Amino acid sequence: MVNPTGTSRRALLAASAATAAVAVTSTGAEAAGERVQLAPQPPPPELRALLREIDHRRIEATVRRLVAFGTRHTLSAQDDPERGIGAARDWIMARMREYARASGGRMTVELQSYVQQPAPRIPAPTRISNIVATVRGTTSPDRVYVVCGHYDSRASDVMDHTSDAPGADDDASGVAVVMELARVMATRRTGATLVFAAVAGEEQGLYGAAHLAQSYRERRADVQGMFTNDIIGSSTADDGSRDPHTIRLFAEGVPTSETPQEAEARRSVGGENDSPSRQLARFVQDVAGPGVSGMKVRVIYRRDRYLRGGDHIPFLERAYPAARFTEPAEDYAHQHQDVRVVDGKQYGDLPEFCDFPFVARVARVNAATLWSLAQAPGTPRGAKILTAALTNETELVWERGPEPDLAGYEVVWRETTAEEWTHTTPVGDTTRHTVDLSKDNVFFGVRAVNRAGLRSPVAFPAPQR
Repeated sequence: MVNPTGTSRRALLAASAATAAVAVTSTGAEAAGERVQLAPQPPPPELRALLREIDHRRIEATVRRLVAFGTRHTLSAQDDPERGIGAARDWIMARMREYARASGGRMTVELQSYVQQPAPRIPAPTRISNIVATVRGTTSPDRVYVVCGHYDSRASDVMDHTSDAPGADDDASGVAVVMELARVMATRRTGATLVFAAVAGEEQGLYGAAHLAQSYRERRADVQGMFTNDIIGSSTADDGSRDPHTIRLFAEGVPTSETPQEAEARRSVGGENDSPSRQLARFVQDVAGPGVSGMKVRVIYRRDRYLRGGDHIPFLERAYPAARFTEPAEDYAHQHQDVRVVDGKQYGDLPEFCDFPFVARVARVNAATLWSLAQAPGTPRGAKILTAALTNETELVWERGPEPDLAGYEVVWRETTAEEWTHTTPVGDTTRHTVDLSKDNVFFGVRAVNRAGLRSPVAFPAPQR
């Protein structure tokens, strides 16, 4: 059988085995169908301009204003204009509406509230409110990407709703990033829909995020990616060491929502490192690395920190790809602690322990990711490897996407021991391609490309007889 692009199996095997070749970007040679090694996606001028607008001084002002509410505990006052979670809620809502006024009608802001009945850490019926700002896409409005931070805070005792709980790092920092992203994105047109959410109830049990995720599931919304920014305020660890140019991104392997049938297929063909969330994390590294954001994105192959959790988990439970951004090394003296001094050491989650230029760089990682996701085509659907015949070639099929600027597709592959996709070949505007490499020896994926050269996250194909 002749390979559709005219490249021999020997050449493909040599390319797949190469480990020291210099990476190249999209060129005329690639467009002609040659197999090349992958390189990060360069940021277009529009994205660079957007990233320059992110302001660490605005982020700092937002963190300090949220701290000034004293406590933002989920069980604190909802009707006090100066102190408590209600005052914080109203302030965030007012700022988001201010950003929406500059959007030319593209951004809408919703106060999404419900009453949580008694449950773990919720002793009495309690209103939980999310502030949700949505920038509707222009060409693919049904495709949605969500970014959130939680605006509730806590002291040492998770049920203490009266003591000061400043919550600067956990998680005013995440909310400040979400609000800064909403501000700079409100004036941009994007292909897909972007959602900027400040959620409550995280410290009591992820209640606000669960309500938000369930609202999308009930509407059958096409949420193709979700990120939570939680504890992203400091670059200093508990031993005083600093790592101001690294952000961790936690991404699960085996999907939380995996069905027994999906588990059986995964065990058969591999794929423990190829969940939709892992593909989302690889996409972040591709579009938001040091050359774009000034940050190294360190992907951690876990759903969250050891035996802990965050607001991305309710989305994972509902089969949405999701991941968590968190600072490189946490200082637990400044997290979940009463404000106090012991033996000369200051405890408490105070703004003086935040590194606001660092937070701004984290915001740029998020901005580059969200902009690239929204402007690129969606992740291909229905990706399969056909297995009816025993052969050393690999035949892939997928569904064509609906995007009006779709240019075509690329097939990517890597050795089974490689962490990242290493090679690619453009296959044109088609929904079927045969590669002269054995599916038994490498992992394959498919991604879409638009006319501007922006690429989607990779779809990992399932076996189909």
